[in-house]
Amino acid sequence: MKIVIEFYRTREADDAHALIGREIMEAADLDDAIEIARLLARTLNMPQRPDAMTIADANGAALYSAALVRQAVNEERPAS
Repeated sequence: MKIVIEFYRTREADDAHALIGREIMEAADLDDAIEIARLLARTLNMPQRPDAMTIADANGAALYSAALVRQAVNEERPAS
């Protein structure tokens, strides 16, 4: 499936989001997409280190979002 991964910096004071990276990739399934996104978060040359990401399908429907700093606490999968 085609996915769109967006990486953000967030500002705690007002929850503003600044897009710092966007990639369009192919993934076998959602678990594969999450693995690709986590790898890209560490390896892409972005102007800043991202602290959040979203994964959407080709139509723009959100499949997954996570705060990268505290991933285990802040992961959420939108209901299908």
